[in-house]
Amino acid sequence: MAPAHAARKTRFLVLHDYGMGGLWWWVHARSAREVVETFAEVEVIDDPGAVERAGTWEVDEVDIDAPTMPGSLAGLRAQRDAQRNRPGFGALADRSVVHLRRRWDGEDGVASAVYLLEVGPDGRRLRQVELGEDGTAIKSSPDDWPFNPPVVDLFDPDLVGMEISRDEFQAEWLRAHHEDTSQ
Repeated sequence: MAPAHAARKTRFLVLHDYGMGGLWWWVHARSAREVVETFAEVEVIDDPGAVERAGTWEVDEVDIDAPTMPGSLAGLRAQRDAQRNRPGFGALADRSVVHLRRRWDGEDGVASAVYLLEVGPDGRRLRQVELGEDGTAIKSSPDDWPFNPPVVDLFDPDLVGMEISRDEFQAEWLRAHHEDTSQ
């Protein structure tokens, strides 16, 4: 039997979406799962149209087993390496839905709040409740957001301490109202 590292590699289109833009690479790896286990805060793009368009771009092409990576990708690998041996690493990665409570301390004129997030297996928000310090509870969903990039990396061990139950999320969702209504 051949060792696992001898398995055939495929070229994957990989994106690190940092909010106002993204960094792209072609990564040769044995699986999409191997890519997200090796690099923090990335996603493998499998939309055929996006992959075809990217074929015309000037994008770094790397082998997952290479000892060095282009700058930002090297940092994402180092970040994942630092997470790998910590308790909770990957504990949320195989779930279809995860509920989290994240504190936002406020910045750039945006008030501090607590965000309850319902995220899918790709780390994108499915639903969100913003709990304001004044007691307000505003709910939103993908129809309310102009963009919905991944907001969490489900391999991140820090997320385990932020997890809440579906029941807790749902109770706040039912209490909350949309921003433009009072219901």
